Amino acid sequence: MVRAYTTVITGTGATEDAAATIRDLSGVTEAHVVAGDFDIVAEIEGETIRDLQKVVTDGIHTVEGVGTTRTYIQMD
Repeated sequence: MVRAYTTVITGTGATEDAAATIRDLSGVTEAHVVAGDFDIVAEIEGETIRDLQKVVTDGIHTVEGVGTTRTYIQMD
């Protein structure tokens, strides 16, 4: 299993709804609203790195209010 963390910057006022939608996506194990440089941190998983790419591009990026994302692959 490959795991990663995706940070999400949302549009103004969109964070809570976007986080709730992201939590329900296949491949997302957790999603939390955070304070700091980004608005949401999601933990994602898949069998391959390509699976993670699909979670982000076909899932998280399609959520209304989602802007910029960055994904960090878990190494340990």
